[in-house]
Amino acid sequence: MPTLTPDGRLAAVALTRIDLEGDTYRSEIWVMPTDGSAPPSRFTNGPRDQWPRFSPDGSWLAFLRAGEEDGAKPQIHVMPVSGGEPRQLREHPLGVEALAWSPDSTRIAYVARVPEPGRYGTKDGVPPAKEPPRRITTLKFRLDNAGFILDRRPHVFVVDALAEGAEPVRLTNGDFDHGDPAWSPDGRQVAFISARHADRDYDEMSDVFLVPAEGGDAVQVTRTTAPVSRPAFSPDGRTIWFCGPETDEAARNAGLWSVPADGAAAPRRLTGAERWDVENFAAGATLELLVGDDDVTTVALERGAIDLYRFPMDGGEPTRLLGGRRQVVDYARAAGVLVAVVGDELTAGEVVVLRDGRETVVSDFGSLLARSTSLRPMIEVNATAPDAYPVHGWIVKPAGKGPFPVLLMIHGGPFTQYGYRLFDEAQVYAGAGYAVVMGNPRGSSGYGEAHGRAIVFDYGNVDSADLLALLDAALADPDLDGDRVGVLGGSYGGFMTSWLVGHTGRFRAAISERAVNAFDSFEGSSDIGMKFLEVYVGADPERIKAQSPLSYADKIDTPMLLIHSEEDWRCPLEQAQRLFVTLKRRLMAVEMLVFPGEGHELSRSGLPSHRVARFEAILDWWDRHLNGGARA
Repeated sequence: MPTLTPDGRLAAVALTRIDLEGDTYRSEIWVMPTDGSAPPSRFTNGPRDQWPRFSPDGSWLAFLRAGEEDGAKPQIHVMPVSGGEPRQLREHPLGVEALAWSPDSTRIAYVARVPEPGRYGTKDGVPPAKEPPRRITTLKFRLDNAGFILDRRPHVFVVDALAEGAEPVRLTNGDFDHGDPAWSPDGRQVAFISARHADRDYDEMSDVFLVPAEGGDAVQVTRTTAPVSRPAFSPDGRTIWFCGPETDEAARNAGLWSVPADGAAAPRRLTGAERWDVENFAAGATLELLVGDDDVTTVALERGAIDLYRFPMDGGEPTRLLGGRRQVVDYARAAGVLVAVVGDELTAGEVVVLRDGRETVVSDFGSLLARSTSLRPMIEVNATAPDAYPVHGWIVKPAGKGPFPVLLMIHGGPFTQYGYRLFDEAQVYAGAGYAVVMGNPRGSSGYGEAHGRAIVFDYGNVDSADLLALLDAALADPDLDGDRVGVLGGSYGGFMTSWLVGHTGRFRAAISERAVNAFDSFEGSSDIGMKFLEVYVGADPERIKAQSPLSYADKIDTPMLLIHSEEDWRCPLEQAQRLFVTLKRRLMAVEMLVFPGEGHELSRSGLPSHRVARFEAILDWWDRHLNGGARA
């Protein structure tokens, strides 16, 4: 999350590190000159500081800070750029999720969840277990990694950032979710995203709304035709740009759209649907659209890379600003200076400055990791599926000479991608002596919309053919041992793992993690189950059964480790339990590892101790089944 002073002289980023001793994550704000004249310096002391934003006049830095205590929620703090102590603006019991400065640097718009009275610690002495029952009347009442959401909707607020103790103004009301606040250039209005249409419980559509910054009625700008996000005004305030696909169907590329701020005309799409996908859901933050007089700058997914492009508003050919074998994670622009956080296969992310067409790396945050371990590069592999379709992927090989045991690793989604970034999973397994094969079969993003939609209503067909073709191409390398191959993946990757071992016996062992194994129960138990079945599987009971790995459990002879989290609401624990019980009743070699207190994101943001325990269990499993227990 980089931010720039208005003169482009200073950049600030949040740096997050794992504290294994404290079993937590720590983050601080670091500041650095964009000309590279001095190394980055720590500007805040944490313990958990995120989302830095310089005020438009360059006088203040706003950021979100959570305290040391367990369960502490992030709150807005501001501090002078010239130095001094940060000051908390307001306390929200459930914390703050996003913030944006007003153009005159006096106010901040932000998003905070508002709990129902008496819930979530708002009534002294009433723990969660003693709260009154929830009356549920909607389908969208829960969310993975958040819990119940029907009784704590996110709303947009505006607060005076300079007046101590100022009372915030709540701009949104009603039983709706709100997000992505953006100021109009004159500071009179705030745009935001919400779903307020009558059928919002049954689709994923949303709209851009405008509300007076002083408070008042919100006005709908778009026309409820697709999911939208990331609103941003043109410099003259007459147009709002935003991102979104054509519809809320599965695997549709997100494009750039514009709409008159007064809503007088329908939105117009700038980018082609098949070629361009400008939404990076893996970024972990809402990426700001950089809207100029004649162009819009944002990221685009490209065959494992995430490039930064400038898109002319007249529909001309876009200009790639940052690209190559790497991924642009986030970015900002001021005074002709563009700053981006850029990662690659050997770097978690460094700050890159683009000025006058020249790139300069002005941070070295990853040097300690590079010095302390042997990071392994990604070797590109191209394969051909049985129907002549091209398949793209990589091998990450251990140091030394093989033959190495092999792991076919499958990503989640399915409409996501593996790519050019430092991936802890691949590095840990390669460091333990395993060659990792990973790729983007049909169903993945970054290869065109048709590529992503190829598996809609046909899970397990062309995607499994692509994965096996990629594995075969990788095994042509004599350093890879084709007699010792395992398969693993999480979420959709867990589904594919369970599916593959029910359809082929070529793997010595498998690890299926946070998987979908049975679509019949997934529909009612998952936070996204109903919509997921509608857009990916369909309503036909025979198809639902035919596309569920559990239906083929009687054919699984491969030893399996099932990894799941107790509080996973995306792919609930029952998905693992049903497969475990079925295999156990058949007296198969199966184990289940269940993590308490974790959700679907365990492998990416779970407790550090749990993430370490997970890696230890995975390596132990491969040691027993691919190495005969020989690993030291």
